[in-house]
Amino acid sequence: MLQRTFAVILSAILISLGAGSAEARTVNAAAERARAVVTRVGVGEKAKVEVRLPDDTKVRGYVSEASADSFTVTDAKTGAARTFNYDEVEQVKKRGGGLSTTTKALIWGGVGVGVAVTLYTVRGAFCDGQC
Repeated sequence: MLQRTFAVILSAILISLGAGSAEARTVNAAAERARAVVTRVGVGEKAKVEVRLPDDTKVRGYVSEASADSFTVTDAKTGAARTFNYDEVEQVKKRGGGLSTTTKALIWGGVGVGVAVTLYTVRGAFCDGQC
């Protein structure tokens, strides 16, 4: 009976230690991902990011300063700066990155050509060469 109780207690301790280390690894992984995004985006007014905190608060702005353990996000409209430790943020995403003006122009040009070809084809089908 004593061995069985000891085995149950030992198992409970090992399970609780394993769960704690898994949580620590998750926090460390999130911090490393955040650090990687900030490093990739860089620093300056063109380094736009969106920071999501554990309480689902979102902070948008640009990275004005970055160090090994923290980074500062400044709101472009208000100029308010807020410093975050990498391990206290849940996610950092790069903002912007939409289609460039050239890409948009090429897409609209393709749409225009498609419309022109469609109208030419339809005109030929309905006019019988007399239009």
